[in-house]
Amino acid sequence: MMETNRTTWKKIGFVATIVIVLSIPLSLIMNRNNKFVESSKANFTGGKACIACHQKEFNLWKESDHDNAMDIATDSSVLGNFNNAQFTFNGITSKFFKRDGKFFVYTEGVGGKMQELQITHTFGVRPLQQYLIPFENGKYQCLPIAWNTVRKEWFHMAAMVYKPEDLKPDNWLYWTNQSQNWNSMCAECHSTNLQKNFDIQTKTYNTTWVDINVNCEACHGPGSAHIEWANIPEMNRPMEVNTGLVIKTSKVPSRRYVESCAPCHARRSSLGPYDHAHSEFLSYAIPQLSTEPTYFIDGQFKDEDYEYGSFTQSKMYMKDVRCGDCHDPHSLKRKFEGNALCTQCHRADEFDTYNHHFHKVKGETGNSFYNKRGEKVEVGTGALCRDCHMPGKYYMGVDQRFDHSMRIPRPDLSIKLGTPNACINCHDDKSNDWALQYVNKWYGESKKTHYGTILANAANGNLGADVDLIKIINSNLYPEIIRATAIGYLAAYQSENAQEVLRKTLNDPDPLLRYTAVENYQTPDSIELLKLLSPLLNDPIKSVRIEAANRLATYKKQSFNEIQYGFFVKAIDEYQKTQEFVADFSTGRYNLGNFYSKRKELAKAEENYKEAIVIDNLFYPAKVNLALIYYQQGKTQQAEVIFNDLVTNHADAVEGYYYLALLYGEQGKNSEAITLLESARTNGVANVRILYNLGLLYQMNGRMDKCEETLQEALQMEPSNFDALYALFAFNMKQNNRAKAGFYIEKLKLAYPNDAQVNELYNNFIKH
Repeated sequence: MMETNRTTWKKIGFVATIVIVLSIPLSLIMNRNNKFVESSKANFTGGKACIACHQKEFNLWKESDHDNAMDIATDSSVLGNFNNAQFTFNGITSKFFKRDGKFFVYTEGVGGKMQELQITHTFGVRPLQQYLIPFENGKYQCLPIAWNTVRKEWFHMAAMVYKPEDLKPDNWLYWTNQSQNWNSMCAECHSTNLQKNFDIQTKTYNTTWVDINVNCEACHGPGSAHIEWANIPEMNRPMEVNTGLVIKTSKVPSRRYVESCAPCHARRSSLGPYDHAHSEFLSYAIPQLSTEPTYFIDGQFKDEDYEYGSFTQSKMYMKDVRCGDCHDPHSLKRKFEGNALCTQCHRADEFDTYNHHFHKVKGETGNSFYNKRGEKVEVGTGALCRDCHMPGKYYMGVDQRFDHSMRIPRPDLSIKLGTPNACINCHDDKSNDWALQYVNKWYGESKKTHYGTILANAANGNLGADVDLIKIINSNLYPEIIRATAIGYLAAYQSENAQEVLRKTLNDPDPLLRYTAVENYQTPDSIELLKLLSPLLNDPIKSVRIEAANRLATYKKQSFNEIQYGFFVKAIDEYQKTQEFVADFSTGRYNLGNFYSKRKELAKAEENYKEAIVIDNLFYPAKVNLALIYYQQGKTQQAEVIFNDLVTNHADAVEGYYYLALLYGEQGKNSEAITLLESARTNGVANVRILYNLGLLYQMNGRMDKCEETLQEALQMEPSNFDALYALFAFNMKQNNRAKAGFYIEKLKLAYPNDAQVNELYNNFIKH
């Protein structure tokens, strides 16, 4: 909330008084019958209604990437070669041609069969243009063969992104399947007021928009109230600061400004159609945290992140720099080229010098070179702020994007964590040790502690990492997205301090921290969970309240008081509708399956898990939960079939090995269970649970040496794992090896000092 500057008001107070006094007589003689519609009741009018008053902004926007985000396929909008052009990929020759003024492609279509398909829309403009093809049930699919608008040639995007085996017609990634569906994957960020309108019952789309491209109202919200305000005679306008705009973009805090771009420029999970009414981004969507596979462990982008997730990690964001400080919000172009963009704020005499970057500038004598990617590195590249602090990667084959986390190159972290750095990104024929040698020479050997090291320790389950995670979570010096990421890792630690921090963060003022705490807080005490989460059922932020409802979905009506239950019913209905909104994704169906499973509606759970698998037959979590549903109903044979499918077709999914081994164990097939878990161990996909159960099976079969070896391996994988520590303590007690047993009970005591069971075991051990 913006605070009033008392000093400023004192300075302008006298002038304001004069203005008020002078304006009263004028306003009295104006027509007072003009009515003004509140911005909350505004409707979309289309961007053309804005041009009359905003010609300058329109001229800047015209021909921008937003203007060309999508269009009807015409001679003026289509950039690709449709003059009977041919393109061959993977032995398949596709043909591009025109007939009767329409655009067609003859290519591999549904089921891998060659088809003639009409192209109806263009999608994007540079450095590539894609093309949309209509299919049944209102679906539009993105053709994977795109036009490189820079090199003026056709190319196959999948060839640069996926493995050849991913391109088979039954794969989710194949272009006629859901992965390349325009309605759900792309549409909402390429048109204005996009309404997906997916019908979960008929599995059809009736997708609509107001403007086919990203127009004025995509960023400013529905404009009818603003137009009504503008049509009121100037002296008779209400004292409306925002002039009827739904989304205010001037005189707003930096965070609010950045979040106005986030609905499209964030890697996120949408909670419903974007209606422009939310003041907080987390009431519309949940951003992807700084975790694999989207980010490297230190927060550098790995997969596409659309800028928001990277930028909100940056010092620039923490210092209130906003998107519009570097990019013109209408043309989208950088405000300045080269280092002049950065020297708006950073002193050129200090940072735009050889003594800072230690590289030759453009125009100096030197040798250019080609890196391993075939890119020419010109003299002067190393002197550009962007290339050192915002190294780029190529996505969609040819689209270079730059990491907006704006970080200092750290070859030392690359050596420790396996993360990239700008030095080797350019000099890719050199090593990280080579880069570190120069960094130490130029800038000194002292390095600041980086949160990437802390997150890496936590990801590896290292003992004591929770202490450093807590420091991150409790410090406002770290970006919110990194603090939220730390919460996710902290949940794996069961120490009292860790749990207390998670409990405290449930009421954090920041929505992202609060949401992540609700998602991750675990307690065996059902009464405590209800007590802590029930107040959040009425949270002002949608993502928080629906996640609280989801966590409490198993609770019966009598568990709540009357007021709580009213909020619960509303929030759980919101949660269900949110998942139905994304029910054309495998994850949406999967979440609905989980929702119905919690409510013991097993038939509906089974239906949704099956639908998730139909959408994506590689989405193994749905297979796991479907098998568990069968198992709960005593359908062990059907469960076994799915678990075997997991082991055969999803070798990297540990759940298949784990649950099938448990099933074999219950059936008394211990040898088969051991063989299965040993296979997981040999394949390198075993986790702590796999090794723990394998150790117990060895113990049951009298193979004590293998039992201890396997349990110790589990402990190496996760040094503070309760079950592994307890199993090794119990194992050594049975072997009458009190020395070793004492070693493990001490470790248990250290890791879980407030656990009642551990304290009882420890005290009994000491007494005897």
